[in-house]
Amino acid sequence: MAYDLHITRKENWFAPTPGFTLQDWLGYVDSDPELKHDGFAEATVADGKVLRIEQHGLCVWAAYSGGKTGNGVCWLSWNQSGSIDAKNPDQEIRQKMWSIAQRLGAKVQGDDGELYGPDGNQIVEIASTATISKRAWWRFW
Repeated sequence: MAYDLHITRKENWFAPTPGFTLQDWLGYVDSDPELKHDGFAEATVADGKVLRIEQHGLCVWAAYSGGKTGNGVCWLSWNQSGSIDAKNPDQEIRQKMWSIAQRLGAKVQGDDGELYGPDGNQIVEIASTATISKRAWWRFW
């Protein structure tokens, strides 16, 4: 099962409010020499056949090292809900997504709503003790 990360300006990536337009995304891609808008993705599957997906807004990050798998391919795709998505991104991809988000005035958010920072790690929020309880310490009810 795939887990997606989303570059979004929305409060939550899945909100029905408007997000990035295709023009927003392609404008950014034109300004980033590491990205290339191919409009398709291809991969060879186990039986040697080639799986090809065509989608306007599908881009490849050419500078990606390939991470632990060594496949050297990272696709970022715009979707009609207005976010830029990557499937199962490793830390290197999460860091690139964060840098893209900074340039677009956005954030990187996972499927479950968690946020990611510049190091590619999940941002952990610590609750303030002031919000835990406002009841006097001597009251039990």
